[in-house]
Amino acid sequence: MIRQFDQPHPYPGMLITVEGIDGSGKSTQLQLVQRWLQGMDRRVFFTEWNSSRLVNEAIKRGKKKNLLTPMTFSILHATDFADRLAHLIIPPLKAGMIVLADRYIYTAFSRDVVRGVDREWVRNMYGFAVKPDIAMYFKVPIEVSLKRILSGRTQLKFHEAGMDLNLSDDPLESFRIFQSRILGEYDRIAEEYGLTVMDATMPITKQQEVFRSIVNEKLETFDPKPLTKAKRRSRANV
Repeated sequence: MIRQFDQPHPYPGMLITVEGIDGSGKSTQLQLVQRWLQGMDRRVFFTEWNSSRLVNEAIKRGKKKNLLTPMTFSILHATDFADRLAHLIIPPLKAGMIVLADRYIYTAFSRDVVRGVDREWVRNMYGFAVKPDIAMYFKVPIEVSLKRILSGRTQLKFHEAGMDLNLSDDPLESFRIFQSRILGEYDRIAEEYGLTVMDATMPITKQQEVFRSIVNEKLETFDPKPLTKAKRRSRANV
């Protein structure tokens, strides 16, 4: 099976994605890069995981009542992603913009597999996704992640802690088990797909310095010319 994310995408824009477990600080780093790029008058578009209106309510209801199987969740998230890709990622890439994606297909590759869905099945389901130009993985120890999350709120979310998997009656222990397994998948994914691993325990300023350096290197050869009508027609089936 041909997977689009195994080869460079054909669009003039640039796709930058960030991944990591909850509390890794990836969102903060992406937001800082967004402001930095906008400060240079770069055309930037931001998008995040599970943001399509198409199945958003179905996913929320399923989570609230814990009604859906891991495979059903996987299919719903893939549907959400397909809509997001078609309307919020591909169009700005065609227009020569820099797309910043807070979570991408690798989130499904890690979470769905940990919940028991077949690894290759998930990858094949997302075979239509385009390959990022830069894919960052913000790696952080479980205890650091947990401390960061609980510094902003008093308790963990049900699915965030993996409580639906019956790993432990204690949300904290369930979180440790669940997120540790996700970390293991992320390590595997980073090696398999060449994600750039960031030590997310470093100071925020240092992480941002490294992140900007990686983006700057890509910008040196970035020629964001929008597709002409002729080119759009020729790539309509890509």
